[in-house]
Amino acid sequence: MPTATVNGVHLSYRVQGQGTPLLLIGPAASPAVVWDRHQVPDLVRAGFQVITFDLRGSAPSEVPPGPYALDDLVTDTAELIRHLGLTSCLVAGVSIGAMIAQELAREHPELVGALALMATRGRSDVFHDALAQGCADAMRAGDVVPTGYSAVATMCQLFAPESLGNDKFAQDWLTTLSLFPQRGAGFAAQYEATVTSDRLPGLRDIRCPSLVVAFAHDIVMPPAMGRAVAEAIPGCRFELLEGCGHFGFLERPEEVNRLLVEFFHSAA
Repeated sequence: MPTATVNGVHLSYRVQGQGTPLLLIGPAASPAVVWDRHQVPDLVRAGFQVITFDLRGSAPSEVPPGPYALDDLVTDTAELIRHLGLTSCLVAGVSIGAMIAQELAREHPELVGALALMATRGRSDVFHDALAQGCADAMRAGDVVPTGYSAVATMCQLFAPESLGNDKFAQDWLTTLSLFPQRGAGFAAQYEATVTSDRLPGLRDIRCPSLVVAFAHDIVMPPAMGRAVAEAIPGCRFELLEGCGHFGFLERPEEVNRLLVEFFHSAA
């Protein structure tokens, strides 16, 4: 995969398809390939040039020492867009990727033509900050946390009960998270970057067409947090999908992709 040196770090990225550029910004502690099974094929077929990249802290991108501020990740993303020679692109993000995307649209409005935010928030609370910090601490602990426990605990945060009750789905993710556990200082620093000041007031400055998609069983960034973001952004559309958790884009990919394609086609 090609790399770009931006904001003092090397980022790995991939460009697939032809058409209107669409940048996907992924969640913390997840490689960019998380988009490849469902979103990239559908979006390429829909006529978009899809750009994915690994955040700083996620190999094969560089893993510099932390801490990482949310603003660092926003600057990384803005400089990557410029490195690719794009004057503007469509942007979609999940979790910390959505937090990056909404700050990108606020700070660099010339770079964002339309904005889709999934499982996002603009303001946190004591419990959710503690959840992020606790996960970061566990990632730094490495092998001290048993792999099996780590996999199950992660799944409880990411997926809805309906998905966890599907034996094939559950076994696939237990295997994946056991083979590729979420460990390391880079992943931990990404989680800690979600612990930030209240960003909701600044989101009122966003002027591009915007969509927030919340997932009904999301315990990491609950629907009320996403709705608050949608209410802060002028003219923002809000959608709530049932039967899925924080990683609803993997649990209900057909519905998520339909929303993204319809929204971006109308906004492009």
